[in-house]
Amino acid sequence: MERADYDIVECLCFRKPGPKNTGAVIKSVAKRAMELGIKKVLVATCSGDTALKARDMLPEDVRVIAVSHVTGFKEPNSQEISEDAARSLEGRGVHIVTAGHAFGGVGRAFRNKTGTFQVDEIMAYTLRTLGQGVKVSAEITMMAADAGLVRTDEDVIAVGGTAKGADTAAVIRPANSAHFFDMKIREIICKPFDF
Repeated sequence: MERADYDIVECLCFRKPGPKNTGAVIKSVAKRAMELGIKKVLVATCSGDTALKARDMLPEDVRVIAVSHVTGFKEPNSQEISEDAARSLEGRGVHIVTAGHAFGGVGRAFRNKTGTFQVDEIMAYTLRTLGQGVKVSAEITMMAADAGLVRTDEDVIAVGGTAKGADTAAVIRPANSAHFFDMKIREIICKPFDF
């Protein structure tokens, strides 16, 4: 019998975005990571809660990497992940990446000052046509690659969301931000249908 030139994969389409989907996202990520042999899962997190939930639900042999906003994102000199949450994550073996947004940073400063969008924010808005979580998943993958925590020759699963919690997951071949166009979003595991 001839082998088909395609794979049939499951993609959950949540009716609405938001944190109520977090458990189903992590469960789907665990299943797909096992099927594909993926050993690193990146999780966007502000408070650390989503990353802790992922660590609780994913197999121990899957490395969880929490990716957070830069210090000063909400207000000067403040970090959204509390010291207690950071200790809890690190105590569970979760590495935390706190870095500038791959689609923000200096470009956002320029927009805030002059009202003119830069290429990085245009790219972010383009990715948002697939949902906020897809943009976040691509962004945290570059941030983790830039930090040296994921390789650019091995697939990872990246988990993002819309505001809080998780509602999106994708299988991604990472790239460093300077090589964005080498990134491959291979598969969408789940995302909101309406966003």
